[in-house]
Amino acid sequence: MKINKETCIGCEACHPFCPMNAIATVEWQGSEVSEIDQDECVECGVCLRAQVCPTDAIFMPELKWPRLVRAFFSDPLTKHPSTKLEGRGTEEMKTNDVTGRFSRGVAGIGVEMGRPGLGATFKDIQTVSMALAEAGVQFEPENPTSALIVDKKSGKLDSEVMNEKVLSAIIEFSVRQERLEAVLTVLKGVSSKIDTVFSLCLICRAETDGTFPVMPMASNAGFAVRPNTKTNVGLGRPLKEVH
Repeated sequence: MKINKETCIGCEACHPFCPMNAIATVEWQGSEVSEIDQDECVECGVCLRAQVCPTDAIFMPELKWPRLVRAFFSDPLTKHPSTKLEGRGTEEMKTNDVTGRFSRGVAGIGVEMGRPGLGATFKDIQTVSMALAEAGVQFEPENPTSALIVDKKSGKLDSEVMNEKVLSAIIEFSVRQERLEAVLTVLKGVSSKIDTVFSLCLICRAETDGTFPVMPMASNAGFAVRPNTKTNVGLGRPLKEVH
């Protein structure tokens, strides 16, 4: 996103709408106008869609690769080319009765990196993906972040996006439950090597007694577990037989 300094009147009405705090007042030709920090802007489009500029000074320039990747991950109205869907994750990730991705004994994990006001660089995302690749996880092939991993064995991302930043991105993978605690320990260790934050979404099939086996594993790895679950009981669209 950019602001036309010729028409901006410096009213600052757009400032509160930027989730990255990337809009600031600057001096320009003897006047105060607003300017968007291009390094911090993640091309989410919020400031433009807010329609608060009285002079229509905010505009979206033509985005080209690799900067275009910012919009793919940050603008919920932009479809990602690898999934043909809006958003950063995969369709039906949390409805296991439909996809059957996670059978009994398998854990699904979503590592959501970045947050409004902080964002995430692909350098940090690669740091995490490489640590996970070394731990031997299976990256979800339909995930937009996985589409940027050019070497699944090493976890390395496309070098062209290394200088880009997004509002957030999700790394999705699966692992056998007996290896989950070790993988989560790796994640805990790599958290000190990045300049952003991440949260974990853990997916598993409930045991017959109603317990969730991934919870104690996450606690043992040093994560604070908050079992605010989305529970599937198969009453919606039971299209997939899961064992």
